[in-house]
Amino acid sequence: MTSVNVELGITGHGTRRRLTVEAFDARALAAFEGTVEDAAEAAGERYRLTGPLSAHNAAAARDANLSLRPRPIGLRTSAGTGDRLGLATPGHVAAFRAYGQGVQPIFAQQSIREMDRLGRSPQQVLDDATFGCIQAGWHGAVGADADHLKTTADIDRCLEAGFTLFTIDVGDFVTAHAGTPTERDLAGLPWEQLEDSLPAARRRYAELRVDAGTCEIAVSDADLAHAMAKYGRAVAEGAAMYRHLMDRARHEVEVEIAVDETDEPTTAAEHLYIATELARLGVHWVSFAPRHLGTFEKGVEFAGDRDALFASIRTHAGIAAALGPYKIGMHSGSDKFSIYAGVMEATGGLVHLKTSGTSYLVALGVAARFDPALFRRIYAASVSAYRAARASYYVSADLKSVPDPTSVADKDLPSLLDTPATRQILHVGYGAALRTAAGAASPIDVALREVLTEYDDAYSQALADYLGRHLSPFASRP
Repeated sequence: MTSVNVELGITGHGTRRRLTVEAFDARALAAFEGTVEDAAEAAGERYRLTGPLSAHNAAAARDANLSLRPRPIGLRTSAGTGDRLGLATPGHVAAFRAYGQGVQPIFAQQSIREMDRLGRSPQQVLDDATFGCIQAGWHGAVGADADHLKTTADIDRCLEAGFTLFTIDVGDFVTAHAGTPTERDLAGLPWEQLEDSLPAARRRYAELRVDAGTCEIAVSDADLAHAMAKYGRAVAEGAAMYRHLMDRARHEVEVEIAVDETDEPTTAAEHLYIATELARLGVHWVSFAPRHLGTFEKGVEFAGDRDALFASIRTHAGIAAALGPYKIGMHSGSDKFSIYAGVMEATGGLVHLKTSGTSYLVALGVAARFDPALFRRIYAASVSAYRAARASYYVSADLKSVPDPTSVADKDLPSLLDTPATRQILHVGYGAALRTAAGAASPIDVALREVLTEYDDAYSQALADYLGRHLSPFASRP
């Protein structure tokens, strides 16, 4: 990978990987840490530095080659690729090159939940993606998504690291109401934070009509009451987090608003309420992730009425076009192959696809092929931890439905990853498999990295093929 002044590369494998920096002017190497080789005086010979894959060198690489520096991606069709191990970016690059023409990649993407569970810092997530881009020779623009942020402290950690997309998750402030909200319920909303009052809100929506393309959206008194009771506190929290972000940002950033990890689908009237109120409070966002119709469980195919889903997404996209424009977020988007083409059509390409644990499951497939004993250890650890691990994820796997791995022949182990229940158990069990009780890297983590390093070509190819199935329906056509 070249820039104006230096050429960057990666040599070695696994823990032996090193950054190489070459330049005709030795002064161009001064920003990097490492050892500079003696250069001959012959004309045209370049100076060469070899150094560690450190945070210092990652930052220097982003300064030397601006294509490595994350930037806001705006309204382009986009996809985020989670990477729990920090080894998947070369495979992600291969997938975008082969199958993702016109889709903007976000290689650095991880939720605070996963970072904390794995003992990774935001800086490590960003730096691993940077070095992966160098290794793969990626020259295009990149984004960096600080995913599912729930506190201002989370925002600060990711700002310091250099993330550019901030997914503000206000799901914890969404309140489900059985039946019709009462006047007391509505009076109890945080009206001061909302810079509003109940009478003013009612007047504002009485005459509001929005052309959503396929239909006109109006908000009845009953719809407004439900929307306010359900999302009023979430709107107040979202505005507060947004203001915190903008007050402290020292580089260009963009925002996604997420309410997807909640129990009930977001209706058109609720979407209209959320967007109208956030805009009134001065919030600007590039993507909105509602809770969609149907079932978006981790690691498995979509379940539900696809036609109803597409109709709902068209309405959400119409609201987004009328009030933004902004993109519609498709979270927990891994493995939903049956809906990708329909989602692309329904949104007209104004869509952000988010995948998370898929690359980890692909890694486990490599382990199942080349180190069956290791895969059995990972499987056992994930099963043991499932009841506790599932609490923070939307999954429904039943432990009674998965096979005893000791009864499965080595050659058949990869096929376990084709089973929805097994995929979900492995998907959410990563913390128990990869970390010790004290939070350090487990022996399984070390062994898995060794396997992926030894068979890095197989891992990259498997990632390219599997993620390619996600990307191709969203890709631009010649």
